[in-house]
Amino acid sequence: MSNAEDFRIKHIDTSLHNEDLAPLAPEKRTWGWFEIFNVWSNDIQSLFGYTLAATLFISYGLNGWAVLAGIVLAGFIVMGLVQLTGKPSVKYGIPFPVFARASMGVRGANFPALVRGIVAIFWYGVQTYFASTAVALLLNSLLQPQDPAVYMGLTAIGWLSYVIVCLFQVALFVCGMSWITRFLNWAGPLVYVVMIALMGLIWYKAGPSLLSELGNIFSGTGEYKAGPVAAFFAVVGTMVAYFAAVVINYGDFARFVKSEKQMTIGNFLGLPVSLAFFSLIALVITAGTVVVFGETLTNPTDIVARVDNLTLTIIAALTFFAATVGINLVANFIPPAYDLANLAPAHISARTGGFITAGIAFFIGALWVAFISNVGIAAFVDTLGAVLAPLYGIIVVDYYLVRRRKLDLQQLFSAEVGSAYYFDGGWNRKALIAFAIASVFSVASVWAPVLTQLSGYSWLLGALLGALLHYGLMRGQAQALKRADATL
Repeated sequence: MSNAEDFRIKHIDTSLHNEDLAPLAPEKRTWGWFEIFNVWSNDIQSLFGYTLAATLFISYGLNGWAVLAGIVLAGFIVMGLVQLTGKPSVKYGIPFPVFARASMGVRGANFPALVRGIVAIFWYGVQTYFASTAVALLLNSLLQPQDPAVYMGLTAIGWLSYVIVCLFQVALFVCGMSWITRFLNWAGPLVYVVMIALMGLIWYKAGPSLLSELGNIFSGTGEYKAGPVAAFFAVVGTMVAYFAAVVINYGDFARFVKSEKQMTIGNFLGLPVSLAFFSLIALVITAGTVVVFGETLTNPTDIVARVDNLTLTIIAALTFFAATVGINLVANFIPPAYDLANLAPAHISARTGGFITAGIAFFIGALWVAFISNVGIAAFVDTLGAVLAPLYGIIVVDYYLVRRRKLDLQQLFSAEVGSAYYFDGGWNRKALIAFAIASVFSVASVWAPVLTQLSGYSWLLGALLGALLHYGLMRGQAQALKRADATL
């Protein structure tokens, strides 16, 4: 495929095609490594991301260096995973729902798109709440309310902040991808500046005692029942699961990248490199809170509020808000917008899908404090990841081993009987069987007591099982495609 003509769908089936799902021609792709780097930076720097990283250092009783190594290893693993899902979208310019048609069928792709959309909507609501805490921090610092009443875990300012964030995100989405890209490109670097400043201030207030507290964290307590090796892999697995929602639909924004090389550079700098740097900052600040405030604080907004510096509070609140909103739009708003559009392209545009997403997610975020957060962060992350894991394994093994890296763009948009991805009424039942078996196992590994030791890395096991089952069931077709290629 060397020119824009190759990316035009010649026979349009309106039940499978609209402008948002159509292949993106190379001349319309404007992203380089910096944009991809900022996608990951904003994801890592979000308030939820910081809280998760800080929690991992204190929850598993591991030596701090081991936790850091586990987080960095997870960064390399995620980089490898997104390279696999990103390459086909860079090559063909297609979003995740269209890519999924090759493995699930042109109609069956609605199923993984719907599952991914549901998970993304859930994440969108939760991240919206976390972004609202930054706005609430700012308003509380400026207004200083006295003994505010609380309803469902939020004060009046908390609710006001939540509504403000909801409306801001929808407005930015309506402005288009170019505005979202600009937003990400300044938000990511600015958060690093603020986090370094916060670390310096905490270190100054803590003094020499900070090094002693860091020593306690790096000594490790060995409290994890399954032992240090299991704890290490639990850290790795949980961190991988945190990125699971982005990993599977990475093609939704990899399709905007100019070349595979640019994508690879952005992935390397944005994942293992950025993750290591940010985790070190989180570690130092978390240790400092023990010294300065006498308790372990893992939410940056709580830390900034305790510092009692109005200038820092205003700057930090705005930047944490920007980082969390940025990744929320890219990872949790745009994907379900595409996914919902894929259900009925003739009637639902990506913009309409975005409005539906925002409406459902509003209630999820509103219930986070009072109900959903009681599940626990680690279990929450692992469960959502476990649902998506088999789908990742299925679409990747199908593209690389069954299809041997070759897709027919025209056929991806064809629902004619006998077309390449029509299967049985548009559904690939073998892929659905593989998903059903693998997802039951991966979710059970999070909650079933007999599989407790696997809970930290359920995502990796679910993806591997889904891949193995799918390839086993599709092996006959893989061999037929191989023979067909050999005769050409």
